[in-house]
Parts: sequence; C-alpha cells; structure tokens
Amino acid sequence: MAKFGQSDDLQGAEFFEANLRGARFVESDLSGAVMRGVDIQGADIDAPWIVEPGGSLTVNGVEIAAYVEAELNARFPGRADRRAEDPEGLRAAWAVLEQTWASTFERVAGMSEGTVDVSVDGEWSFAQTLRHLVHAIDLWFGRSILEREDFHPLGLSYNTKDALTETPPYAEVLQAHAGRVAMVRDFLATVTPAELDTPRKNPHGPRPETTGSCLRVILGEGWEHHRFAVRDLDTIEAR
Repeated sequence: MAKFGQSDDLQGAEFFEANLRGARFVESDLSGAVMRGVDIQGADIDAPWIVEPGGSLTVNGVEIAAYVEAELNARFPGRADRRAEDPEGLRAAWAVLEQTWASTFERVAGMSEGTVDVSVDGEWSFAQTLRHLVHAIDLWFGRSILEREDFHPLGLSYNTKDALTETPPYAEVLQAHAGRVAMVRDFLATVTPAELDTPRKNPHGPRPETTGSCLRVILGEGWEHHRFAVRDLDTIEAR
C-alpha cells in the first residue's frame, strides 16, 4: 500500500482514472481540491473547518456547508452558542458545554471497562481526547489569557500524540480535565465586556486575538472534540 506524508508534495497533482478506493486522508490539506465524475459512494468526510465563517463545500453544484452547520447544531443543542460575543452569552455557552460533557461521562461510566482507552481507526481514545482538551485550555486560556507558561503534564498536543508511551489512570485524566474546566468557569463568572476585548497573543502565529476570541476557540475545541468522542463511542457500542 502506497503511503504519502509531509515530505511528498502532491499540490496540483492530477489523478486521472486512478483507483483511490479505500484511501484514507488524515490531517491532510484538500482545500480547493476539484473532483469530477468521481465515485464517492460511502465516502466519509470529517472536515470541521467547512462550518467556520467563510467555509465552503460544494457537491454536485450544491453548497452544503450551511446545511452541515445547521444539522450539527440540531444534533448538539447549545453548539450554536459557541460564538457568543458577550459575557452572559459565553457563561451560558460554557455551562451547556459542561452539561453536555457530563452526560457523556455518565454514558462512558456505563460502558465496558477499558472503553476510555480504545482507539477507533487510529483516532484518539476518549481519555486522550480529554487530555488534548486539557492542553487546549492551557494553550488558549493559560498561555494566551493568563500569560502562564506552565502546562499540565497530562495535557496532550497533536505533536506529542505519536510519542505516547504510557496510559495514565482515567481518574487522573478526569481530575485534570475537571480542574481546567473549572478554571475557565471561574474566569467567565466575573469577566467584563472590556476584558473580552483585551488583545492577546495567538499561540500559533501572528494573527491578533482577544480574550473573547481565545475563549471561543476553547468552546469550539470542546464541541468539536465532543462530536469526535461520541462518534467513536457509537462505533465502539456498535461493535
């Protein structure tokens, strides 16, 4: 089986009458890809960014990004509020996100022992997903808003995923996640409109951020990774 990675530059490549049946694209840039006369029966696309402002996906001449966004908001009540602009809206949005995760924690508690460490198709396990959210909060809240440099030792970034050698106890992962969630909740309890407009450093590049935009990134991370988590839990249960 051929395998292509970062060192392979396929920009502008043309695949003519090529057999890509069963091919898998992971964390790949397919923006602007053009497909004509293709057979995509049974294709499964997970592209979180098509629902962001300006996102676009056209199938057979029909723009479907807005439909996908509306459908996801219907499936996950409260998700639409992740872009709240004012303190009250952000507090309410965070509360709903917490409640949603709490329900999923209850679901996982009733599943078979070891479920939290099961990886579906190479994706992060449930426990690893929580560890990544710990890292995301440390990055966008701890570093950008609080201007702290310390990161929780259980936090998991995309860069450290492939270097995993240990599986920490799930109880410790839950505790780490709960602690970071509480930090954001406590901050939101007293945040003011003026504080939301305070300029902040973007941890990934030069694009300017504000306290409010950093908080919306954390909300977005929470909702998207919850969607990934329940998708994989559904698969585990189906098996």
